[in-house]
Amino acid sequence: MNFQNLTLAAALLLAGAAPHAAEAPAKPIRVILVGDSTMANSSGYGDAFCARINRANTCLNLAKGGRSSGSFRAEGRWDEVEGLLRGAAAYRATYVLIQFGHNDQPGKPGRSTDLKTEFPVNMTRYVQDVKALGGIPVLVTPLTRRSFTNKVLENNLLPWVDVIRATAAAQHVALLDLNADSYAAVQAMGEDEADTLAAAPRPEKFTEAALAAGKVEVAGAAKSAFDRTHVGAKGAAYFSRMVMEEMKRALPETAGQFKPESEQ
Repeated sequence: MNFQNLTLAAALLLAGAAPHAAEAPAKPIRVILVGDSTMANSSGYGDAFCARINRANTCLNLAKGGRSSGSFRAEGRWDEVEGLLRGAAAYRATYVLIQFGHNDQPGKPGRSTDLKTEFPVNMTRYVQDVKALGGIPVLVTPLTRRSFTNKVLENNLLPWVDVIRATAAAQHVALLDLNADSYAAVQAMGEDEADTLAAAPRPEKFTEAALAAGKVEVAGAAKSAFDRTHVGAKGAAYFSRMVMEEMKRALPETAGQFKPESEQ
């Protein structure tokens, strides 16, 4: 074979290889959100967080209102997560963000868990289950509530936050300290500005005692969806950005998976 034929053969070989290279794009990552109403759609930041990811369809918000670290599993919702992890071959990595605490607190029949004997065990088991199925567990401390007393923001979630921090350290997994970030930000902005993050406008007249079960009832007025736990569109955008920035810091390899600021 002469030089001209060799050159032609090489060109044909390269031309044939190019399409095959183009047919094998990098696998996307997948993110699964597990938690309560402060992460769930319509009442939390989860959907807004998913919208920040380059391929938002690879982010699944499975958080559900009213669920605790115990009831989420007891209802069979965790089974869905495990099923998704078993079918993870199409993804480069699957990150499972897990946030509980609000409904683990006392006084919530069917949901509350014991802070010392149940909650730590539950959180550890979630982490170990994800690891066992090849996923990457990411613990998220619970979003702060936005109730002030004498201009000081309350943080009655701190004992649960401490357990999550300890679990992340013991299990050597990433921690997104949303509670610390959100507490500092809400304290700095003050009560009036914090109330604009709610799911509905604050009624003109209400009493703190009326803030119960996510509702405000004012004498002679219609019920309101205003409360100081859940968030509307403004709050979802605000806190989802916090979670994104925490994830970029804790898991630098995910930084390129989020949309540019101009597209968010």
